[in-house]
Amino acid sequence: MKETDAAHRHIQEMREQARKAGQDAERTGDPAERERLRQQARQLESDSEQESMMAAGDIYPTE
Repeated sequence: MKETDAAHRHIQEMREQARKAGQDAERTGDPAERERLRQQARQLESDSEQESMMAAGDIYPTE
């Protein structure tokens, strides 16, 4: 169960980082920084989704 708990925590951390990056993107006035933060949020969301599926037993990545 320890591996499952660690994987779940890691996925939750990635989702929290994605949420924070998205919020930071909305607050920044610099268009380039906004786009960078939005891209970072999208990548973290994608990575967390992929890890979640793999932890659930799906052996193939989504991409």
